[in-house]
Amino acid sequence: MSDDAVRLTRIGDQPLDPDEVEKAVTGPEHGAVVVFTGKVRDHDGGQAVSALEYSAHPQAEQFLHRVCAEVAAASGLPVAAVHRVGPLVVGDLAIVVAVAAPHRAEAFSVCAELVDRIKHEVPIWKRQRFADGMSEWVGACG
Repeated sequence: MSDDAVRLTRIGDQPLDPDEVEKAVTGPEHGAVVVFTGKVRDHDGGQAVSALEYSAHPQAEQFLHRVCAEVAAASGLPVAAVHRVGPLVVGDLAIVVAVAAPHRAEAFSVCAELVDRIKHEVPIWKRQRFADGMSEWVGACG
């Protein structure tokens, strides 16, 4: 599958729209579209989280596109992924990923793989702010 299977990649500071990401991969040949939304939760490791701040490497969007292209090429399926940077509060969407396939099992599997690869390969870091006023960088080392 060519690079046109990567239907949408973006890293930005504006709120994310799951419908936009789903529409990017939807087509009449696909009976299944899996959309993953990652939201800011109110806890981590037993501590209350009050907010997050995401930062990205200047070339993070290129990394995101490369990961999406590799997953699309390996699976033969259309993919889309967007990630937010900047300050976020509990409940905000941080990432939206979509994959379309003729059947659900493949769409679920490829979507899970894509989310995992983005988390591990795209240089985006988050700073968690805890309710007690402390903060912690996650993903900044490794």
